[in-house]
Amino acid sequence: MKKNNFNLILFMAVSILLSACSSSKKKEQTISLSGAFALYPLAIKWSEEYKKENPDIRFNISAGGAGKGMADALSGTVDLGMFSREIAQAEIDKGVWWVAVTKDAVIPTVNAANPVFDILKTRGVTREEFQGLYIDGKYSNWNQLPGITIDQPINVFTRSDACGAAGTWAAYLGGTQEDLKGVGVFGDPGLADAVVKDEKGIGFNNSIYLYDLKTGSKNQGIEVIPIDVNENGKLDAEENFYDTFDQVLAAIATGKYPSPPARELYLVAKGKPTKQATLDFLNWVVTKGQKFVSKAGYVPLTQSKLDEQVAKLDK
Repeated sequence: MKKNNFNLILFMAVSILLSACSSSKKKEQTISLSGAFALYPLAIKWSEEYKKENPDIRFNISAGGAGKGMADALSGTVDLGMFSREIAQAEIDKGVWWVAVTKDAVIPTVNAANPVFDILKTRGVTREEFQGLYIDGKYSNWNQLPGITIDQPINVFTRSDACGAAGTWAAYLGGTQEDLKGVGVFGDPGLADAVVKDEKGIGFNNSIYLYDLKTGSKNQGIEVIPIDVNENGKLDAEENFYDTFDQVLAAIATGKYPSPPARELYLVAKGKPTKQATLDFLNWVVTKGQKFVSKAGYVPLTQSKLDEQVAKLDK
């Protein structure tokens, strides 16, 4: 009887030990990411492709805004935060470490059925006029802008979550996310949907949420408000590149689309990661993983910029 009890205890101890080892191994081979909606589709694409080469690696990826990505990374809740605005000094002071991985842009939007849109296509909107819409609250009707006589109220939408898109759009307009006026909506898909459902609505989105990746055309019900970059009151040929996704991505890559609201996207952590699986994935992202960037609807970084990221990982 005593021998049977001893065998049972030994079996249970071995089982617990094996279970603990398995759990530890599983944790070491799981890479968790949270944060920017801007980077979420590309992170999913990267994880799918990386798993083909590394089937033992698991991913947990969730979108929730760049603010959540930074907070989760700094607290150690996730291995990597997805981040979509410039890193602030306060975040550097808290020990954030980052690598740049790709580039995209925040683009202003309007409901496709808005009767003013045909005028906006030829006229564009200047940075100062966007300030009047989003920062100063100067305009509440399109007929308050020069050259527009159509009596059409303007319903302004912004993001309710702490996010890189709103921060970048505000930076372009000389403010912070807290300065932006408008009805707050959560997430990139939510903001696009709000504009689609409101004929008087304007908003802004990360470029990947505006265009259909398969067709290259704008998503149904939403249009782009072109930026009159040189502020001459009309949309010149070199400013007119919004018809297809490829044209927009080329404009971001060549700098025809201003920066901000174009910007680099980052993966961040609390100090340089020490987990080997995370380091291996990051090395893959800034080397072999770059071949998926354009196909996923993003702008690749220059080779010299990528070389800087590789060197940062090698330090």
